[in-house]
Amino acid sequence: MAQYFLIHPTHPQTRLIRRAADIVRKGGVIAYPTDSCYALGCHLDDAQALERLRRIRGFGAKHHLTLMCRDLSEIAAYAMVDDARFKILKAAIPGSYTFILRARRQVPRRVMHERRKTIGVRVPGHAVAHALLAELNEPLISATLALPGESRPLSDAHEIRERLEKSIELVIDAGSCGTEPSTVIDLTGEQPLVTRAGKGSLAPFAVEPV
Repeated sequence: MAQYFLIHPTHPQTRLIRRAADIVRKGGVIAYPTDSCYALGCHLDDAQALERLRRIRGFGAKHHLTLMCRDLSEIAAYAMVDDARFKILKAAIPGSYTFILRARRQVPRRVMHERRKTIGVRVPGHAVAHALLAELNEPLISATLALPGESRPLSDAHEIRERLEKSIELVIDAGSCGTEPSTVIDLTGEQPLVTRAGKGSLAPFAVEPV
């Protein structure tokens, strides 16, 4: 049965954040809040946890996963960021945006998009997510907590626990954080390409969704 931590949304309790990070390090899959909606997360180097996350979400190797990162410097350690992309990222993070970038060699192949060798990257603007990433001291593999066949992400921590209590190790309840996922912007081409219009405003990018 999944553990259940009630964590303050703006002043997360250090003791609980440390316990949550320890669960991730030991191979747990967790549900945690972001600035757009709840997400599933697991350790970057844990292949078994990643496969469990994929099964819960019901997607395969051609679906983009996201590296939840603490800041721009951590993004640049795992993805290709030139000067032009640096400016775009700097203007938008932290925030409700996921950017698709070419992955560096140190990213495990199982985490990359199978064909394109790309990865999603994101810096969440949520105190609980940020505290967890700081405690882990490394990115967290993540995916929006939307279950197969359902159009909207789960937004209530109690419902998440009821439906996934036998599939994950921890639910972090920091209150509702909405049901609108992040805006996804592909930066692998010459111009930014919006592949999913979500919570993040498109105004800073002067682009339209496809």
